[in-house]
Amino acid sequence: MNINFSRVQKQRLRELDAPLNLQEKSFSSIQERDAAFRNTEQLLIRQSKQHLLETWNIHRRPALCALESKLTNVLIKNGFVQVATPIILAKGLLAKMSITPEQPLFKQVFWISEDKCLRPMLAPNLYYLIGKFVHLFEKPIRVFEIGPCFRKDSKGGHHLNEFTMLNLVELGSPDENRRQKLEDLAAIVMDAAEIQDYRLIPAHSDVYGKTIDIVAGLEVGSGVIGPNALDAKWGWVDPWVGIGFGLERLIMVGKGYQNIQRIGRALMYFDSVRLNI
Repeated sequence: MNINFSRVQKQRLRELDAPLNLQEKSFSSIQERDAAFRNTEQLLIRQSKQHLLETWNIHRRPALCALESKLTNVLIKNGFVQVATPIILAKGLLAKMSITPEQPLFKQVFWISEDKCLRPMLAPNLYYLIGKFVHLFEKPIRVFEIGPCFRKDSKGGHHLNEFTMLNLVELGSPDENRRQKLEDLAAIVMDAAEIQDYRLIPAHSDVYGKTIDIVAGLEVGSGVIGPNALDAKWGWVDPWVGIGFGLERLIMVGKGYQNIQRIGRALMYFDSVRLNI
């Protein structure tokens, strides 16, 4: 007879980020199972406490903050300019992205008034800014932003209602091979995140149409090669490439974590470790 961990035991193991194969382990008796659970729980607690102490005394920053700084530094070294735009977004800017009540993403928006919302993406503000920059600076225009976005996303191990996005855009580059440019930019970010095993896969977006997903077990980013049908609404006429990444997903893949909740902004976790250990 095969006996698995109980529902409560599995929940506890998930909280401690036990590997999936361990969570699904089977035993020949309840006594054997319960003994294995106690031993495993204590081992994972010791590992979690050690991780907390290292972060507290040595690193002094959670992985999310550290990755944000690392990406900022590497993108600036590669010729990009960082921008910071409002978190509160006008409804009209969403409409210019073709995010209207008929579009699925519209239903995920957190509205704070009739015509204002928490931004579900960084792109509308970047479209707006770059439309101004092309009249002030020489091309190519290279900008990026890192910041929180908000969506009423489906619950699960890969989704957060509040998450951290990186968007980087290069517009007006003389390079003719924009696919290669997108691959090069993806490589810069994935190298900074210490993820070597990934693929670029053709995909489709309700907003942009044709896209290219960056997949490392799960989707960690999505790229677009412009011109795009949206560009005319913002006054863009130049070819461009852009990629959006989810920082929490990058960390989840890079660290091998099972649950994205432990990585994001939280009160229950500190640097991926649950505080009620």
